[in-house]
Amino acid sequence: MTARPEFYRFHNGEKAPLQFSEAEYAARVAGLRKIMADAGVSAAVLTSMHNVSYYSGFTYCSFGRPYALVVTETECVTISAGIDAGQPWRRCYGDNITYTDWQRDNYWRAIASVAGENAWVGLESDHLTMLQQSKLVAFLKPAATVDLYDATMRQRMHKSAAEIEMIRAGAAVADVGGYAIRDAIKEGVREIDVAMAGRDAMELEIAKRFPDAEYRDTWVWFQSGINTDGAHNPVTARKLQRGDILSLNTFPMISGYYTALERTLFVGEVDDASLKIWEANVGAHELGISLLQPGASCAEVTEQINAFFAERDLLQYRTFGYGHSFGVLSHYYGREAGLELREDIDTVLEPGMVISMEPMLTIADGQAGAGGYREHDILVINEDGNENITGYPYGPEFNIVG
Repeated sequence: MTARPEFYRFHNGEKAPLQFSEAEYAARVAGLRKIMADAGVSAAVLTSMHNVSYYSGFTYCSFGRPYALVVTETECVTISAGIDAGQPWRRCYGDNITYTDWQRDNYWRAIASVAGENAWVGLESDHLTMLQQSKLVAFLKPAATVDLYDATMRQRMHKSAAEIEMIRAGAAVADVGGYAIRDAIKEGVREIDVAMAGRDAMELEIAKRFPDAEYRDTWVWFQSGINTDGAHNPVTARKLQRGDILSLNTFPMISGYYTALERTLFVGEVDDASLKIWEANVGAHELGISLLQPGASCAEVTEQINAFFAERDLLQYRTFGYGHSFGVLSHYYGREAGLELREDIDTVLEPGMVISMEPMLTIADGQAGAGGYREHDILVINEDGNENITGYPYGPEFNIVG
């Protein structure tokens, strides 16, 4: 009987074009190796979807199976499950090892074949579970472990020129979805029908702009009436009614890169109380955009928008922070938590960062102006200030529709 391997290399077919150049990925891995050297780490075992995608170009689908990227001074190897066959190798920068599932923990045996034993090992504490960390210790027997999650996050926060072009394209795709949604809004139409119109338009636009990409996970959250009270509320079959407040949210996903467009709209007409709150939120949005300058801290920007709302007795209706970073992130995997517009984040904005401005106010059902109001633009921080790469208009002049 032929012995079954614990892991093997299944380099099936030819390498597919990656979303970025070999030089782009080489520069990212070089940045990681500098982080490792500064921390005394000889092997980094990265397990999160966002870091595996950022450094290798391979965006995995876990489905209950663990994945990794192992980087040493000389090697850069993705570790993938047999169910994916040769796709991870075709879609990654560097080498790939496939682990088999006939014996438990072949995943860790594959990792150990690259990382070795008794090394100083870097890991991601914000992703590695207690169970998997215990297995890391058992199989790698590290001399020491070093947490790399913060340092890698800070590397991802500073975008390359190629990343900014990708994000710019994503913002344009989000606009396409926004216009398709606007065209689909009519009294009596269901939320799900409007959402599908926006998603389909974005999928087609992504395929046109990126013919060599993988296509997955682009989505729309389109809410109406009371369903607008939360920023992440799912789509329903509720039918739109005249006077409804609406929340348009388009989210293209391109090779692990997320972008977004979010807008407040009304069906047919808007009452005076709602218009007053909407215009105040637009004012906060415009103020916030003006504050996103190099040298400003996230906390300082937040406090100034807080003061704007407090002067209008609206601050109590704010539901979350005013913006966040963009790049390799998604609704089901990581984000760059060190670049969020909140009171407890003191990160200073620098050229090459990309951040949203997205104030939201939620007025409870039964009160005048009830509903959730949110505007969202994407800003690239540059030497002179910022560049707004969102094109779809905000405010009442364009967004009372149907």
